[in-house]
Amino acid sequence: MQSNSPPQQPARAPLQSVSQALDTLLAAAQPVAGHETIATLDAIGRVLATPVQAHIDVPGMDNSQMDGYAVRAADCAGGQARLRVSQRIPAGHVGQALEPGTAARIFTGAMMPTGADAVVMQEACEADGDYVVVNHVPKVGEWVRTIGEDIRQGSVILPAGTLLRPQELGLAASVGQAGLEVHRRLRVAVFFTGDELTMPGQPLKPGAIYNSNRFLLRGLLHKLGCDVSDYGIVPDSLDATRETLRQAAQEHDLIITSGGVSVGEEDHVRPAVEAQGRINMWQIAMKPGKPLAFGEVNRATDAEGRAFFIGLPGNPVSSFVTFLIFVRPFVLRLQGQSPATVLPRAVAMRADFDWPRADRRQEFLRVRRNAAGGLDLFASQGSNVLTSTVWGDGLVDNAPGQVIAAGDMVQFLSFDHLLN
Repeated sequence: MQSNSPPQQPARAPLQSVSQALDTLLAAAQPVAGHETIATLDAIGRVLATPVQAHIDVPGMDNSQMDGYAVRAADCAGGQARLRVSQRIPAGHVGQALEPGTAARIFTGAMMPTGADAVVMQEACEADGDYVVVNHVPKVGEWVRTIGEDIRQGSVILPAGTLLRPQELGLAASVGQAGLEVHRRLRVAVFFTGDELTMPGQPLKPGAIYNSNRFLLRGLLHKLGCDVSDYGIVPDSLDATRETLRQAAQEHDLIITSGGVSVGEEDHVRPAVEAQGRINMWQIAMKPGKPLAFGEVNRATDAEGRAFFIGLPGNPVSSFVTFLIFVRPFVLRLQGQSPATVLPRAVAMRADFDWPRADRRQEFLRVRRNAAGGLDLFASQGSNVLTSTVWGDGLVDNAPGQVIAAGDMVQFLSFDHLLN
């Protein structure tokens, strides 16, 4: 007998959690090949490829922490010691050995004279012609910076994988490091599909929208220090999409698109990537930003390898949030940063709002810190409301099924961290 029941649809793959998707992405990401040595002065924002080892002690000599007088502590043990000032030692000059019963006028950073074992700050002293009266009983080592107190010769002061901020550059310079070996910059290609997309400055035809994601993604990648190639708006055709992928794969480490990865007749990115390499379509249990594509695009020959591909959702807030949560850690890892430093870091803060509508997905709510030390919620949390990303200064990472009442502690991801 023939059954009249409708054919069964294949079971839909279960939603991946945010942590599962992140684990998969980071397992695939390895630092790109290629190092270069650049001047320490020019290395801001780069990632160390090799560790920096100190070849000197810092400080390189015992020196004074204060303007004052270098003394032998034993000469001042009785209090109100009156000592002859035998010499004056500014920073950058070397004094004579300190004779017992004398003091040396010394300035901050100046090398301690042989024989002196303490410094008395000038506020505790009274000058008296060629003498000084010390109104303090110093301890041995008081106000003295000892050799190697900060850095010991031979120690590793910056490990490989370190992102070089101003303070890391200062530390490298403090041990005389004029150049640093860093990972080369990551080469990223972006392009955008959709006949409805229009660039600002052009007439907006019926049914068209301005291409905000082009500006958003380029800006995010530049903030991460990537070399970005923009292939612009690609026509809605399979051939044009495949040709753009072929060109982009040849010269780039990563290709990023937004939109066009669903199963509609005009969504050509997915079949184009499948024709040129491989792609995994993920449904992520997150809001906003459910769809995400990850794969690889082959280069001309096997020896040339392949470029990674990430397809982001088309709604601007979804694209923004999925970039911060997934693409940013992936890019940082490709740049050479250590795995422990690339994940978003949340801090506990007080919610000054109610969120009674628990969702089964992990939510990322746009919020702003207020003057009372809590968080306010943007009124509309729609995935198309780009104003929420400008109004807000971070995201609340809200667990699946979790309602929020005013006064609850929540996990806050600051844009100050996510955009740097």
